[in-house]
Amino acid sequence: MPKFSQASFSKLSTCHHDLQVLFFEVIKYFDCTILEGYRNEADQEAAFAKGNTKLHWPHGKHNQNPSMAVDVTPYPINFDDEKLAIWFGGYVLGIAQKLKDEGKMSHSVRWGGSWDGLGKLDRPGQLNDAGHFELVV
Repeated sequence: MPKFSQASFSKLSTCHHDLQVLFFEVIKYFDCTILEGYRNEADQEAAFAKGNTKLHWPHGKHNQNPSMAVDVTPYPINFDDEKLAIWFGGYVLGIAQKLKDEGKMSHSVRWGGSWDGLGKLDRPGQLNDAGHFELVV
């Protein structure tokens, strides 16, 4: 059974309890790496400068403590595998809905690979952020 590395565990521990519950369930069946949880001001502005976010500090869900967002990718990491990213996004959303239905999570989850829920990664005017999952509040 897959498990998180210490680095992934540390990053996930900066996230809201619902995200921790979700990804501790996901890791039981699907190996993945936590790329980022909480993001401080310097990290948020660096992500903005690289085009990885459209939001300045403190307006991103990564900027709350605990973080209301987490960036995750399947392991081993291959950012060029779009089909795997879509499959993983759908898998995570399915597990999130199941946990919410069971009362184990209090929030729904939105996926950055399909902000509008239509499952298309390249929608005009939207940031393709297939590794991003955030709580809907």
